[in-house]
Amino acid sequence: MGRPGVYVQDLYVEDRFRGLRIGEKLLRRVARECRAAGGVYLRLSVDTDNETAKAFYEKLGIGWSSYEQVQKIVGEAFLSFSDAPEEER
Repeated sequence: MGRPGVYVQDLYVEDRFRGLRIGEKLLRRVARECRAAGGVYLRLSVDTDNETAKAFYEKLGIGWSSYEQVQKIVGEAFLSFSDAPEEER
């Protein structure tokens, strides 16, 4: 992106609190704080099978990026990667 912004990770609202606009209020607050600090965007990620979250974000006007790809390393591969001596990195 090359410009300042904010990334939201793992936003979750318990079922009993859904429908109270808590998620929306949290995201709007984060966006306001980001903007006040000179930020120009809000980014987040969502699991591809989380249709509820995707619909929620779309309802708020948060669109999907077709030019980004998420990379990750987990499980045994992560353990091996993190255990490698410095000279192998």
